[in-house]
Amino acid sequence: MPSQIYRIQFPPANSERLAQDEVLFKLIEDGKPRRLRFHDYAEIYKRPGLYEELFYGRLRCNSPGKVMELLERALHTAREPLTELRVLDLGAGNGMMGDELKQEGIARLVGVDIVPEARDAAYRDRPTVYDAYYVADLGDPDPGLRDELSEWSFDCLTCVAALGFGDIPPRAFFNALRLIQPRGWLAFNIKQSFLDADEQTGFSRLVRALIFSKYLDIYHLELYRHRLSMEGTQLFYYALVGRLTAPLPDDFLETHGIED
Repeated sequence: MPSQIYRIQFPPANSERLAQDEVLFKLIEDGKPRRLRFHDYAEIYKRPGLYEELFYGRLRCNSPGKVMELLERALHTAREPLTELRVLDLGAGNGMMGDELKQEGIARLVGVDIVPEARDAAYRDRPTVYDAYYVADLGDPDPGLRDELSEWSFDCLTCVAALGFGDIPPRAFFNALRLIQPRGWLAFNIKQSFLDADEQTGFSRLVRALIFSKYLDIYHLELYRHRLSMEGTQLFYYALVGRLTAPLPDDFLETHGIED
């Protein structure tokens, strides 16, 4: 992993009034400032180590470790070995969650992300983590890709720090869920407000529908500090680990009035 150090400058104005996907920072390169949003993933991933320095160094992100901890506890409760998991890591980015999984010696690990630069960064910075990495939109996958992914026989889906801000639409998450084998595991995190009844975005409604459905058994649902804001405010997320009890029906989204 490259050890380059970046000069990151947060703005003088308070950022609390902005949504998380609207927050800007300045990256000083060759003496010149460049404005980037937190969700300008393509530009961030092009620079080795910038994602880690920004979110894990400066803002103290804790999510991959927390989701991994709860997944381990769930498997321990079920008396099943972690090492036999075949994991689909959705919104894999540059491999932060994948790195946590790989350290536990899981059987197979496949990443999927819609951003080409994410795969490039994962292969550059963590070349031994993924058995395969697909750049694809699971919201509308072609049949060939769907068949190829099915061949991996996934029994676990992970998705960390990628849900609810338009990064992964409900349809893509739903299609990923349908790639998981019966009795497979689900481990992901979401912003605290997404479980509020007043939150009516498609993804928040999908998560609530899953939680209260007969298709998912919840093993852990824990509120924790995801990271800090630029102002030092703690941002809380829920980490959820559950087990699928039956295949989701084709019309699950439509039945619950959830739009893509």
